[in-house]
Amino acid sequence: MTETITEPPRYEPRDYPPFAVTVDIALMTVVDRELRILLIQRGEPPYLGEWALPGGFVLPDEGLDQAAARELREETDIHRGQTHMEQLGAYGEPGRDPRMRVVTVAYWAVAPQLREAPQPPAPPEDEPDFSFEMSDTALLDEPQPAAELLAPSLSYMLRHDAPPSAR
Repeated sequence: MTETITEPPRYEPRDYPPFAVTVDIALMTVVDRELRILLIQRGEPPYLGEWALPGGFVLPDEGLDQAAARELREETDIHRGQTHMEQLGAYGEPGRDPRMRVVTVAYWAVAPQLREAPQPPAPPEDEPDFSFEMSDTALLDEPQPAAELLAPSLSYMLRHDAPPSAR
């Protein structure tokens, strides 16, 4: 008896919905013996002006760790060598970002006592700027324990849905 070999169905990328991958970085530091987290103020929609973790879209030619280091550098001028950074988790609930389906890989990072708020560097004139233009990048003005800050807002920052003030 002769066995018939059937070809597997062809993979067609267009048969699947498109989605994006982003990275967010929860950068913590100690200032005056208190743990603080670095937040940026969004310079573009959605949620223009809202506080968020530094982060952004992974480019087609880069890995996750490379994207996290690039976003941190672009938005805060903090370089990977100045921090210890590790993956924390992934978040991909459908509808969490109003722009499209987005899966976010979150990172946690620590940096030694950042006394002054880092400022994002100006993009080189001959390179496209893929970063959000942040109007203010700063450590929180009033020291707050990270646990109190993170409890109501960390899940929001990673979900990208309605800000806590709109709930």
